[in-house]
Amino acid sequence: MDLSEFFSIQSTLLAAVPRSESRFLKKTIDWNHRLIGIVGGRGTGKSTMLLQHIAEHDTGDQQTLYLSADHIHVQATGLYEIGSSFFRLGGKTFVIDEIHKYIDWRQEVKNLHDAFPETKIYFSGSSTLGLQRGKGDLSRRAVYYSLPGLSFREYLSFAHGLAFKPASLPDLLKNHAALASRILKEGPILGRFRDYLDHGVYPFFLEGVHLYHNKLSNVIEKVLYEDIPAATATKTANVPAMKRMLWLIATSQPFTPNIEKMARDLKISKPTIYTYLDLLERAMLLSGFLPTETGYRLVRKPSKIYMENTNLLRQIAGELGTREQIGTVRETFFAHQLKSAGMSLSIPKYGDFQVDNNLLFEIGGKGKGGHQLKGLSNAYLVKNDVEVGYGNIIPLWLFGFLY
Repeated sequence: MDLSEFFSIQSTLLAAVPRSESRFLKKTIDWNHRLIGIVGGRGTGKSTMLLQHIAEHDTGDQQTLYLSADHIHVQATGLYEIGSSFFRLGGKTFVIDEIHKYIDWRQEVKNLHDAFPETKIYFSGSSTLGLQRGKGDLSRRAVYYSLPGLSFREYLSFAHGLAFKPASLPDLLKNHAALASRILKEGPILGRFRDYLDHGVYPFFLEGVHLYHNKLSNVIEKVLYEDIPAATATKTANVPAMKRMLWLIATSQPFTPNIEKMARDLKISKPTIYTYLDLLERAMLLSGFLPTETGYRLVRKPSKIYMENTNLLRQIAGELGTREQIGTVRETFFAHQLKSAGMSLSIPKYGDFQVDNNLLFEIGGKGKGGHQLKGLSNAYLVKNDVEVGYGNIIPLWLFGFLY
């Protein structure tokens, strides 16, 4: 098989890929594993990260082949045919991007992995729905990694060239004042934090801030009209109802689900509401958090639902600066950063969030009091619009340094 066109495309992409900055995940992946899957939302930088890894190890011997699964020749020829030809010619690493757009990818990747035991396969896809469904088929073979949106720490590196190491949550809670003081030596932080809340979660800002929200709007449309219908039985005719649901959640403060009311307002059934909420969360547009109660008191509906990140909130709900929205913005940021860092969050009886089952957090503005947490152990007050905290009072922006 003639693979020259794929190698030509790869050479062009490698020549253009940025080398100076890379996502945090690139350093944590064990690239020696034979089968690696990278799962993440659209626009988070998976393709660039794969190309950066190839560029760093490219020796010009054509032992690595990168392609996008939605290329017309891939669709016509087949992944297995291309991969097997490449491996038989001496290839070592087959890299497949946008793999969710190829219908039979699970079976063909499994067959390639088993037929060529001395090779490696890396694959990624923007549709978390499609890749999640494939996990069961490849669970004994593949190692999966998740790439969330940029943290505030990463944004400072990409947008302003400020390099800071990530902090663990225990270190942040114990030494937050010293950590904040070190960061502030590099310049004012609150203006940059406001920029991040508006346009810093996806690396689109590198191509121009003025284009950011148009690109983000395109991401939302592609998730709703392409990814969800392709990975599920959902018809595109049902997308307007999901759009209305997103707007309803984005304009609440924050959204506490009333399934019966939602069903009446949207004129769809309660089971359909549950289905759409699940799909939108799996598509990384929403984040739902359950109450801390267990047993029979724990219903299957979430206690609170947020947009996945503040940029999505801004895109769907409008300006972030309104008095009605600012509380939701703060909580959305906090939830996104800790969830992306791999921590579990729930909604407690007192405070806004319980983290990893033992830490309580109340989120508020500069004048927020801590009476809700009075007398509670392992409780912290997280404040926006402050640069340095003290005691159990911690600046909100600092939680953007966890990954």
